[in-house]
Amino acid sequence: MQSDVGLPVAAEPRPANPLVEHFLTHLLVEKGRSTNTLAAYRRDIGSWRDTLEKRRTTLLEADEDDVLAHLRSLQASGKAPASVARAMVAVRSLHGFLVIEGERADDPSAHVEMPRVPRGLPKALSVDDVARLIQSVEGDDALARRDRAMLELLYGTGVRISELVGVSLGDVDLEDALLRVFGKGAKERVVPIGRYAMHALGAWLGAEGRGSLEPKRWASRDDAEALFLNRRGGRLSRQGAWGAVKKHGAAVGLAAKLSPHVLRHSCATHMLDHGADIRTVQELLGHASVTTTQVYTKVSQERLWQVYNEAHPRASRG
Repeated sequence: MQSDVGLPVAAEPRPANPLVEHFLTHLLVEKGRSTNTLAAYRRDIGSWRDTLEKRRTTLLEADEDDVLAHLRSLQASGKAPASVARAMVAVRSLHGFLVIEGERADDPSAHVEMPRVPRGLPKALSVDDVARLIQSVEGDDALARRDRAMLELLYGTGVRISELVGVSLGDVDLEDALLRVFGKGAKERVVPIGRYAMHALGAWLGAEGRGSLEPKRWASRDDAEALFLNRRGGRLSRQGAWGAVKKHGAAVGLAAKLSPHVLRHSCATHMLDHGADIRTVQELLGHASVTTTQVYTKVSQERLWQVYNEAHPRASRG
């Protein structure tokens, strides 16, 4: 489409669908889903609506053939299996909600087999790699103290990066060495802070650490209460924290081994390697089901076989 002067005219954005907005509000208010999760659902449902428009139907009239066509389209687009599965979960969740709300009598996705995603084993750093990563933080300035405390807490407690940056000063109990975090679905849990993390946290909370980044006037109460600050004195974002992890990892040649959850995976794996009970690790990580935690036992078993095959004189080396 072009304007009278020959310039292209941007397509008008698709109007919001009240049913979709009601569903997203339900996820936010009733289910406690995060902003990132809501954004992903909005994108995936937008893709579903694109398919329905091409097939000249609507959310309330779509049938199983439409759902299958959407699934085939996603698979043909070259998306990763995990992305396809996530998109189809959004479709099924939306239509399940529409049935519960009485907007539809049936769920067109109910009998469509959802794509399976091969479950990969979480990648964990070795104990030596973790030590190198933490020791890569050089200096004693405020940002170095902050990054050292973050790395020690991520590895020492197994919390997610998103959970860590959400921690406020009131969530830290220095006397009993405990940290309160809010996980998926805003579920609260309390985790212990180890000796190394306590030492690093104490250095960060001093006048030469967090105190030196505090602005003369806080932009918001949330910033004033944040445990970790950025260099401008605001609450550190997830992206900012992950950027710090990547920077220090790259400095010691660990960039290829890093992921946002790598220290969380390493914490769980190393605890199981050293005899921790799986239920304890489940509680520490905040997993709703122990089956999620059990994947780390497989990691430990594979490591055991690797070491055995390399070290035992009568082991099979192929």
